[in-house]
Amino acid sequence: MYQTVKGTYDILPDELKNVEDLEDSFRMLLDLYGYKLMKTPIFEYTGVFKKENDTSDMVTKEMYTFSPNEKDSLTLRPEGTAGIIRSVVQNKLYATYEAPLKLAYIEEMFRHERPQKGRQRQFTQMGIECLGEKAPIIDAELLKTCRSKRY
Repeated sequence: MYQTVKGTYDILPDELKNVEDLEDSFRMLLDLYGYKLMKTPIFEYTGVFKKENDTSDMVTKEMYTFSPNEKDSLTLRPEGTAGIIRSVVQNKLYATYEAPLKLAYIEEMFRHERPQKGRQRQFTQMGIECLGEKAPIIDAELLKTCRSKRY
């Protein structure tokens, strides 16, 4: 009999409404505080996430990395910030939008770790990034906007 892979889950019809309500609430906060929602690819070149001499657990143990050919190393997205920053630089978003650049995401993430209680290998993460502003009030805004709630 087929089962979900350990660390993954189904969102059943009765649960999906709660997920959609949570995402809608997050989108309302984004609008209220002027954040723009964006999407990045589900996989990136490994170098987007792994920097030289990086020995963090995420880089050394938790990334799903694969090579489709002899020269490229690709990684399933383990977190949102790195892809957002890569996109900002690649697409010169800093020149397109007025500072501070307020971006957000609701995306699937993947971590190759032994799933512990309450952790998943595949999960949805909502997050925000505010670039180009150093004022302490932004920290308070970030905390208020991104209250964490698991589903």
